[in-house]
Amino acid sequence: MARMKFLCDADRCIECNACVTACKNEHEVPWGINRRRVVTINDGKPGERSISMACMHCTDAPCAAVCPVNCFYTTADGVVLHSKDLCIGCGYCFYACPFGAPQYPKVGNFGSRGKMDKCTFCAGGPEADGSKEEYEKYGANRLAEGKLPLCAEMCSTKSLLAGDGEIIAQIYKERVMKRGYGSGAWGWKTAYRESIES
Repeated sequence: MARMKFLCDADRCIECNACVTACKNEHEVPWGINRRRVVTINDGKPGERSISMACMHCTDAPCAAVCPVNCFYTTADGVVLHSKDLCIGCGYCFYACPFGAPQYPKVGNFGSRGKMDKCTFCAGGPEADGSKEEYEKYGANRLAEGKLPLCAEMCSTKSLLAGDGEIIAQIYKERVMKRGYGSGAWGWKTAYRESIES
């Protein structure tokens, strides 16, 4: 079975925020919540890069590990979802997630911010596929319709890829090989403290 993943090619992202807008419109996400956001590193400086960020649907999700009510679960496709019926809004997942994916739906005093909300990979929630209840809580279930997440479909430069992790990895590998800098891909020097010439 395919394991669904996101990958953002930083060499292609132009910070247009089409992915953010598509997500908000498709799921009617409340004001103040961004299930997806574009982060820019070294803004306005040489080497500036933008990356579209959301829940990365981790294999061993830290949000699920810290949840005291076990409201997180992983689907057969490897999509990490949560049940808003079980969620108590404690925020542990917010602090555990390195990508800042789970968010409070409201601003206010602790305990009055509501139940957490996060990217669903357009896979809905625990309710019946395509039901009104599912849409009201989690948004559209595009995966049940055989479609990919809308954020990736709306990416004009195809920097945001979504789908089977092995296929996504192969596409990115081919792009890096075609660019001709092999192990000089963005982030390599920082991660391994090496130069492109090494």
